[in-house]
Amino acid sequence: MSDSLDDLAEMLDRAHADAGTRADPLDPARIAAKRRRRIRRRITAGVVTLVIAAGIGTYLPLTLLAPLGADALTVHQPQFAIPAAVKLSLPGVGASAISVAGAEDFAGTTGTDGILASSGGNGALPIASISKLVTALVVLDAKPLKPDEAGPTLAFGKAEADLYDKYYVLGATVSSMRTGTSMSEHDAIEVMLVASACNYAEALSTWAFGSQARFLSATRAWLKAHGLTGTTLVEPTGIDSRNVSTPTDLIAIGKLAMANPVLAAIVGSPSVSLSIGTLANNNKLLGTDGVNGIKTGTLAKAGACLLFSAVVDVGTAAPLTVIGVVLGGADHGSVDSAVRELLASIKSGFHRVPLVTKGQVLGSYSTPWKDDARIVAGDDATVLTWSNNPITSTMVTSPLTTGVNGATVGSVTFVAGKVTVTVPLLLEGAIAGPDGWWRLTHPAELLAR
Repeated sequence: MSDSLDDLAEMLDRAHADAGTRADPLDPARIAAKRRRRIRRRITAGVVTLVIAAGIGTYLPLTLLAPLGADALTVHQPQFAIPAAVKLSLPGVGASAISVAGAEDFAGTTGTDGILASSGGNGALPIASISKLVTALVVLDAKPLKPDEAGPTLAFGKAEADLYDKYYVLGATVSSMRTGTSMSEHDAIEVMLVASACNYAEALSTWAFGSQARFLSATRAWLKAHGLTGTTLVEPTGIDSRNVSTPTDLIAIGKLAMANPVLAAIVGSPSVSLSIGTLANNNKLLGTDGVNGIKTGTLAKAGACLLFSAVVDVGTAAPLTVIGVVLGGADHGSVDSAVRELLASIKSGFHRVPLVTKGQVLGSYSTPWKDDARIVAGDDATVLTWSNNPITSTMVTSPLTTGVNGATVGSVTFVAGKVTVTVPLLLEGAIAGPDGWWRLTHPAELLAR
């Protein structure tokens, strides 16, 4: 080290020598001056050497051991199509209303006051034989039955047998009721609702309350108790056009009927076999498009009427329950067709929307040393939506410096109403740290991170 400093001092001495002067080399003054210059230059050379050594000693660990910052991140929000708004196919004649239960997680399916959609207004209209459903509910309120329970027995005397002739003359639907026969409460309700027998409606309601006056008084009290202010019954069968109700009231009546297991089983029976024979249900839609009830009605002043229930599978955890009504139709064929179209339009309003596919690129990480990797969806995802309800997506990613292929680096969450779907984000490719040479040759990039 001493020799190196001497050499460096000598070089500095030569650089400052006066090339044009040839002084006496043995001059004591000159020798002393030369010695002083050499000492100063050796000190200077030593300082320079120490500075260089110190710089190298600082630079190497600073660059080789500098911590790495987060990689540059680019994200691409997943793109998906929002379906068009559903257009429900409501009947073009009369009045109708529809209610849907079981899709409360989907905004807009509950409608207003429980009515998803309606047409023709909400005025009170004749309901024909749908009246018999109200009669059944009022009777069962006074004389309740358990499922599979026959209940008390009705004995038919001459007064009951005469009801057959009374309604036959009026052109109403009747079923056999001979003097001296009997039938259980359950079976009498079946004849009244399945065959829509008017003579059984009057016989049953008189039996339950002792007279028609008492039955009608009980009916008014029952309607008031259930808030059915738009419904009026003046007799138990519906043959009188003064038996009226509103579409919204009938939806509520239909829900009450289907909540009663005895009535739900009866109105859902395509036919019943009883002591008077096998009776076919007048509701020809039963078993079609999920229809499982409830009651038809026909009257010259009322037209063709149908209060219906259906179970509709749209992909939710459990099928939807639909209650609907059509009043004032031209005939039952056109009403049935209108109901089928309406149910189909409800079903078409639910969409399975593709959100993201497994392996879809949703972003990338990049490094200054050109070691990059992509961010991909870890799974396929779809969501069930109703109509044109909005869907939102939120991506969350982790800061990354290095990572292995397949590592989870975040997630993307989709929200559609109350439904949430989360998909993991994975690293496609690996990101390693920079090598030593890159560190030594890129101090600015390192220190900037």
